[in-house]
Amino acid sequence: MLSAYRVLDLTTERGLLCGQILGDLGADVIKVEPPGGSPARRLGPFYQDQPHPDRSLLWWAYNRNKRGITLDLTSPAGKEIFLRLVQSAHFLVESDNPGAMAQLGLGYDTLAALNPGLIYISISAFGQDGPKASYADSDLVILTASGPTILSGDSDRAPLRLSVPQAYLHACAEAATAAMLANHERHRSGQGQYIDVSAQQAIALATQAYILSGPYKDVEIQRMAGGIKVGPITIRLLWPAKDGYVAITYLFGTAFGHFTKRLMDWIHEEGLCSDEIQTMDWVRFGGELFAGGDAIAKFEQLKLIVEDFTKTKTKAELLHGALERTLLIAPISKLDEVVASPQLNARGYWQDVAHPELGQTFKYPGPFVKFSETPIAYRRRPPLVGEHNREIFVNELGMAEQQLTTLQQHGVI
Repeated sequence: MLSAYRVLDLTTERGLLCGQILGDLGADVIKVEPPGGSPARRLGPFYQDQPHPDRSLLWWAYNRNKRGITLDLTSPAGKEIFLRLVQSAHFLVESDNPGAMAQLGLGYDTLAALNPGLIYISISAFGQDGPKASYADSDLVILTASGPTILSGDSDRAPLRLSVPQAYLHACAEAATAAMLANHERHRSGQGQYIDVSAQQAIALATQAYILSGPYKDVEIQRMAGGIKVGPITIRLLWPAKDGYVAITYLFGTAFGHFTKRLMDWIHEEGLCSDEIQTMDWVRFGGELFAGGDAIAKFEQLKLIVEDFTKTKTKAELLHGALERTLLIAPISKLDEVVASPQLNARGYWQDVAHPELGQTFKYPGPFVKFSETPIAYRRRPPLVGEHNREIFVNELGMAEQQLTTLQQHGVI
């Protein structure tokens, strides 16, 4: 799909996924690292717990379908070589601190003068301008500045961070989407443009519509373990099963009341609720609940009844019942269950990627989307440090072997 395009990927761990998405879509992505390799290669976990630049599982996760070169962009010789690469590039992705690339003489204005069609993408924590642009950041810092953290954790203690870093992954996905939009415009005008992606703005969408509660002076939701609080109402989303947990949308009103009625019919059949509860008006109860009063205490009683029911069933039994009765129940999968998922395996999701240097093949998560005419292919495993230096510098840029050796000796590549 993007086989006609070249991407220069200068990102740290902040932006690696963006280049991988473009590479998955067929682009020739050249991962440019400093001599010795990117600092992201030193981030674990590591294959067989052996720290090594070519064994980082984080590196493996976000760098397939890329070629890799090393180049010191702070040196005059390295910068000169890089500018030659820019002339044939269609996209450039970087995730350095705001202003850092311009200080190197590699900012957008400089490179656009050399290549007017270049689409230059900057991924940062808070964007390239504003009072927080130069702030230090981490996934936790960005999540707390964006809103999602306030919804994560138990209600009786401080918020919790998400276990897997998310902020820059959202930013990378938005950056790749923006690159495609800019490419569409380039087909019309022939001109590239500068794209400024803020991880704070990207992750703010993870609050769903609740981020609008403040501006519209609506009731703000609050965190609780396994659910959310809306004013005095605690909405539970997670329920114990015999062998784990399930998610149940246990709500009322015109949208959910009919599902809840069918669930309560099942619970009644099991002898776990009274005739009076089974015959409640579940559509009307939604209005009563948000009106407050005795309905809130009734809701707390109902949740205990549902919990007593789910504890008697396995996740598989609850899923089977949900499919049979049209209920809003879904098992919460553990990681080994995800790997063994019949659905993912039926769709050929897991992809085998060979690592010849290790003499092994590893399973990778599959393509993020399936195209009927231009399917995503895993053409390359993540590159080793400087693996394609000779291929790109000598074979493509025409550099002499002696010059390559000299640049290596001087630490330029």
